[in-house]
Amino acid sequence: MPNRRTAALAEAIAASRPDKDPAAMRAARIALVDFLACALAGSTDPSLAIVRGVFGNAPGRALVIGSAQPADPFLAALLNGHAGHVLDYDDVHASVRGHPTTVIVPALLAALDSDALPTADAFLAAYLVGLETMAHLGRAIGPAHYERGFHATATLGPLGAAAAIAHMRGFSARTTAIALGLGATQAAGLRLQFGSDAKPLHAGLAARNGLVAARLAEAGLSGADDCLDGENGFLQAYGFGEAAPERVLEGWAAPWQIVRPGLTLKAFPCCTAAHPVAVAGLAFHREGIRDLARATITFPPGGDAALVVRTPRTGIEARFSPEYILAAALVDGAVRIDHFDERPVRPDLAALAVRVERRHDQAARRLSSDPSTRFVVVELTDGQGRTHERRIDGLPGLAVADDKFRDATAGSEALRPVPDLVRTMHDAMDLARLLACLAQPRQP
Repeated sequence: MPNRRTAALAEAIAASRPDKDPAAMRAARIALVDFLACALAGSTDPSLAIVRGVFGNAPGRALVIGSAQPADPFLAALLNGHAGHVLDYDDVHASVRGHPTTVIVPALLAALDSDALPTADAFLAAYLVGLETMAHLGRAIGPAHYERGFHATATLGPLGAAAAIAHMRGFSARTTAIALGLGATQAAGLRLQFGSDAKPLHAGLAARNGLVAARLAEAGLSGADDCLDGENGFLQAYGFGEAAPERVLEGWAAPWQIVRPGLTLKAFPCCTAAHPVAVAGLAFHREGIRDLARATITFPPGGDAALVVRTPRTGIEARFSPEYILAAALVDGAVRIDHFDERPVRPDLAALAVRVERRHDQAARRLSSDPSTRFVVVELTDGQGRTHERRIDGLPGLAVADDKFRDATAGSEALRPVPDLVRTMHDAMDLARLLACLAQPRQP
C-alpha cells in the first residue's frame, strides 16, 4: 500500500479490539505486574531525585509511582518511565529490540483523567495497541537502526506511547496519524548512553514525548499525517537502507505481539543480551566452579551490540558487561540488584572479569528480531585447568512476576494486593484502587 502506510496503521490503532483476545489480555496483566515491580523498586533511585530537582515539582494530579505527591502529567510520564527502566530490570521485546512497557504504561497513566477514568480493561487494551505499534515499527525499521547506535526504546517509544493514548482516548484515524507524526519527530536516543543514568532517562523522555504528541494532536495542532511514507519518512530516515515498510501492518494482531513472540520478563537486573551469560555462570556455580583462569563468550554477529562495557567501573556500567556478569554469577551464585548499583565494582569480580574475552561466530546468522538467531556459548577454564562449556539458546525469562514483585517491594504489606488486583481488575473502580495503591510513598 504505497504512500498509505501511516493512514492504514492509524486505522488499525483506532479499530483494534485486543480486549476480545483473552490470551493477549492475560499477558498484559502479567506485564503490568512486572513493570510495577520495576518502577516501585526504581522509584527510590538517586537519579530520580536529580531529574525531579531539575524539572521541578509542577503541580498536577497525575500519579507518580511510589510517591504521595502527584505531578503535572508530563513530569509524571518522565519520572515513571525513568523509574521503570532505571534498574534495567524491565521487560524486553524481540521485535522492538527494546523495552516497550516502561514507555507505554507511564504515558497512559499520565493521560488518565482522574474525573473520568476508563475501565481497567480499556487501559490494558490501549497498552496492547501501543506495544503492537512499537513491535511492528521495530520489525519494519530493520536491524541497522539499532546497530548504527540508536536506542529503540527511545526512538520507537514516542510512537508507541502516542498510539496507546490515541486508542484509549478514542482518536479518529486522522488525529492518530498526526499524533504518530508528532511522536516520530521527537524520536531520539543513542546507545552511547548505556551504562549511565541517561539510559533510563530515554524511557522517561519517550513516555513524555508520546504524551506531548497525543495531547497536541488531540488539541488540533497540525502536523504531517504521513510520517511512515515517502523518502523523508521515519522509516527511511532511521532505517539506513534496511527498512522494510511492508512489515508495518504485516500480521497485525494475528496473533498479538505480546503473545508471539511475546515479552521477555527479566530474571536479572542487567542488560538482556547478557542474561544467557548469567544462566551459564549460575550453572557453572551449581557444578562447584567458583573461579576461572580464562573464559570466552561467543555471540552471533551483532549479539553483543548492547553490551558496550568490558571493564566496568561502577555497578551501573556493569549492567552492560557480560564479563562482569559471568564473574558475579560464578562467584556469588546469584545476579542481584546490589551487583548493579552506583558503587564501584567489587575488586574480586573485576579481577575475574578481565580474564574473559568475547568472540563472534561469523558462520552464524546475524542477530535479528527472530528469537532463533540469539545464542551464547561460554567456554571456561577453571583454576585447575579443567575446561567447561555451556550453550544457551534464546533468552531466558520469567513466566510470571509475582515473586519478582514481592522481592522488589521488600514484601510490603501495603503493596501486597497489587498483583491480585492487576489480575482481576476490569472496571474503572478497580483501576482507581490500583492507582491509590501505587501512590503510597516508598522509602529509599
